[in-house]
Amino acid sequence: MIGGGTGATVAPEILMDIVQAQTEIAQQNLDLGQVMTFVTGRVQKLTGAAGAIVELAEEDDMVYRAASGMAAGKLGLRLRRNNSLSGLCVAQRQVLRCDDSETDPRADRNACRRVGLRSMVVAPLSHRDTVVGVLKITAADAGHFSDTHVRILEMMSGLISAAMFHAAQVDTDDLYHKATHDGLTGLANRALFYDRLRQELALAQRQSSRLGLLSLDMDGLKPINDTFGHRAGDAAIHEMGRRIRGVSRRTDTVARLGGDEFAVIMVDIDDRDAAMRHVDRLSAAIGEPFAFEGRSLPLGASVGLVTCPEDGAELDVLMEKADQAMYAIKRTRATHRVSVAS
Repeated sequence: MIGGGTGATVAPEILMDIVQAQTEIAQQNLDLGQVMTFVTGRVQKLTGAAGAIVELAEEDDMVYRAASGMAAGKLGLRLRRNNSLSGLCVAQRQVLRCDDSETDPRADRNACRRVGLRSMVVAPLSHRDTVVGVLKITAADAGHFSDTHVRILEMMSGLISAAMFHAAQVDTDDLYHKATHDGLTGLANRALFYDRLRQELALAQRQSSRLGLLSLDMDGLKPINDTFGHRAGDAAIHEMGRRIRGVSRRTDTVARLGGDEFAVIMVDIDDRDAAMRHVDRLSAAIGEPFAFEGRSLPLGASVGLVTCPEDGAELDVLMEKADQAMYAIKRTRATHRVSVAS
């Protein structure tokens, strides 16, 4: 077990990969949430880890805000800050390695078992003078990581810290907002969506209330991009988000999951018919063409609807069913108006 930096050397090809990652971040003009997702995928590949995670320290919790590999399905997971290696990393402001979570008293053994990890390394993420989270790599076997892996993690964590500085140079609250919201639409991003969905499902079960979930996929975005360029495509995505948000309740969560995918969490609905009525409002709002530089362009989406508890109570089950319902509609679509499946 080690803490702090190491004197380990990193192969030149790995160093070149890290420089290339920095270049790609700059060229793609990624927002902060996208940078965190990009880096988790890249650091997992560079270290041969089974998974990689960005956890942000939010009040008493460490929250999964980006994840890849074995942790990809755990977005939005919350762990107690004062009972985890990640929380200790934030407090001590240094890299920590755990060779075996079953015997290391610093690790949250039950949480590690839930994720399926046995060994890990965590590196602090700093915004100005404050450690706001960690970048973590994980493996399913004990003793997986070496000093070289630690050094790679340190360098990759620097890419996220740099992105954090550029995203919010002064206000830490603004940093958290930008880490959890989509840069193009201003909506919740994938990480915040899964966080909210986990919390709302737990609340619905405790209160025996009903929840609706919509999976939306834009129709016709590729022809818009191909014909009018990506500026028009971005305008269509932005307009789609604006219209969905405009007809949703303030208590609902509207998210852009990435690309042309959106989702809505409808909390405390009366019944399935109430959810269907909301879809009708979406149909009216989204189905109209939108204006872009003097042209009228079509706008539409395929929509899948599920409700909890009727269609299930587990996050993965509901998401899969909502996506299946959406894709069933997409396969049979012939026009540019919103449809719904359940």
